[in-house]
Amino acid sequence: MAYSQALIERFRNPKNVGEIADANGIGRVGNASCGDIMEIYLKIENNIVVDAKFKTFGCASAIASSDVACDLIRGRTVEDALKLTNDEIVKELDGLPAQKIHCSILASEAIALAVEYYRNGGKMPTEDKMV
Repeated sequence: MAYSQALIERFRNPKNVGEIADANGIGRVGNASCGDIMEIYLKIENNIVVDAKFKTFGCASAIASSDVACDLIRGRTVEDALKLTNDEIVKELDGLPAQKIHCSILASEAIALAVEYYRNGGKMPTEDKMV
């Protein structure tokens, strides 16, 4: 399967790149075997994700997955942000090659860790998702 136009557009023109200086949710995941490392930054107010940004070192699928994930959770409650699945990310990108599905999984895991960071009052989660 080739990359979709939606994925190519997200890779070439991501809208959510960067850090949030006063982020109260931060999640970092990585996969050393493929080289993808994602950091998701959330600004949560009154239990709503009001902003989401990312910094990703990785392939086009990883960058596009991070960008889409930020858009999909913005405006959601924290509980609904946790329900984001990699399938939703894949659908928004009009598909991913089978060998790149892990990129969408990493994005949803980074969000879960960012929410855990928020819920722990700014403490990094005890479970390290860097492999």
